[in-house]
Formats: sequence, C-alpha cells, structure tokens
Amino acid sequence: MSTPDAPRVVREIAALRGAIATLRERGADASGDRTRVALVPTMGALHDGHLALVRRARELADVVVVSIFVNPLQFAPSEDLDRYPRTMDADLAALAPEGVDLVFAPGVDDMYPHGPSETRVVAGPIGDRYEGAARPGHFDGVLTVVAKLLHIAGPDLVMFGRKDAQQCFLVMRMVADLDLPVEVVPVETVREADGLALSSRNRYLDGDARAAARALPDALEAAREVAGSGLAEVLAEAAGAFGDHEAAVLDYLVVVDPATFLPVDDDHRGPARVLVAADVAGTRLIDNAEIVLG
Repeated sequence: MSTPDAPRVVREIAALRGAIATLRERGADASGDRTRVALVPTMGALHDGHLALVRRARELADVVVVSIFVNPLQFAPSEDLDRYPRTMDADLAALAPEGVDLVFAPGVDDMYPHGPSETRVVAGPIGDRYEGAARPGHFDGVLTVVAKLLHIAGPDLVMFGRKDAQQCFLVMRMVADLDLPVEVVPVETVREADGLALSSRNRYLDGDARAAARALPDALEAAREVAGSGLAEVLAEAAGAFGDHEAAVLDYLVVVDPATFLPVDDDHRGPARVLVAADVAGTRLIDNAEIVLG
C-alpha cells in the first residue's frame, strides 16, 4: 500500500492566496458551482481533536486549508512561548491521509513583518473573563490572528473545536460584529478513552498527573447528573469531583448562558454550558459541557 503524499506546504501570504485562487478556479471549471474553501486554524502539535476538524471540513468543503502557526500575540509574558511543541514533520504525516489541499505554515516575520501588530482585535468584556482573566490579552491575540487568517485565506467556512468554548464564542461574535463573510463551524470535543479532552498540553502529564486530570471530565459528568436540580446543585457536585484528585487545583467553575457567555442567574432554566479550568501538576487544562438546567 502506498503512503499518502503530504499536503502542499505554503509559507508566504501571497503564495497562499494564489494557490487558493487556482483551486477555486479549477473547482468552478469542473462543476460550474462556487468552490467552497474551509480553513482549519491550528498551532500545530496536531492530535485527533484537530483531525476531527479537518474531517468535518472535508465533508463540507471542496478545498481544505490547514494553518499551522504558533501565534506569539496570544502568549502572555509569563507564559513560555518557546515551550509550545513544534512538530511539523509529524503534523504533515498526520494530515497526509486526510485529503488536505494546502498547509499554510508562515513564520512570525511573514505574519508580523513589522513586529507584534499594533492593530489588534479587542475581545471585549467576555474576553476578560474565565480564560481571559487567567491569561490577560490572550483572546485579543487569538482574534487578531484569526482575523488575519480569514483575510488571507478568504474561506467560506472556518472550523473551531468546542473544547475551547470561550474562544469559539468570541470568534463567532467577532465574525458577526465585523460582518466577515465566513461561516464558523463548531465541532464537538474529542475525548480520550478515560474522558479527558484531547489537548496538545496532555503530553505534559505524567502518570499521576494524568490520573488527576480526570477531575475535569468527572466534574462535568457530575454536573450533568444533577442538572435537573438547578444551578446550586450543579456547582456543588462539580466542585466536589476535585476532592478526589488533590493534584488538580481548581481555577474556575462556572455555568454560563450559551447566548451571552455570562454566568446564568440562580433560577436559570434551559440550555447552559459548564466551564472548568484547573492546574494539574503545572499544566493548565480546560474543559466544558452543555447541560440543561431545571
């Protein structure tokens, strides 16, 4: 059996735009319909969660573009940008069987030729909560690079995982607020056999830390089980799950309204989303789940 060819890698902005234009023309010539392009933005270190985004893009679009760029704007000075894993060869090997047309892998100088961009997309009040409170400026950096990628690639669809629920919400709000001509497609969280949400950070967990990380999916499961009893019971039971995992230190546990991403009222009834974040042996992990309160 032959090995699938690795997707074409493009590093310059102009080259990506030209390659996408060519693929659009070829697709239109063949079918007569508009060629749909999907973008999957990533920072590399790809796992099955990323590949789920790629597969969904392949189902919905004619052309699939994956970007691999470790964006310095979304790292705080206290965070180790250099520690983030760069695994380009492994990433390309993982993408080879998935029918990806192009991989956009620019350098920092390609994306920010004059240094860190002084023009930023501001995430607003929701961007200062939850992950934004723990990582000030993080979502401004995320939205700025996503806006750049959307302008560069001009996709019809852009794929984001629901594991990063706050990020997904803020991207959707940015697209709506700025009237960007793209559809944001959320894709459900992919989990490992023990329930832990797939994350590039999971590789930092050793055996004991990996066991402690179970506190996050355990908390979400506890929340689901008592959702019918209301908010107070959900918060109490979910927080209680951390009592069995001392190495997992809870940062925040909150139930938000999916429409606003603000904390729900005590008497809220209906759809809600539980957000949880914790430090597990020095590794920050996040997770979330949809529930119906009341």
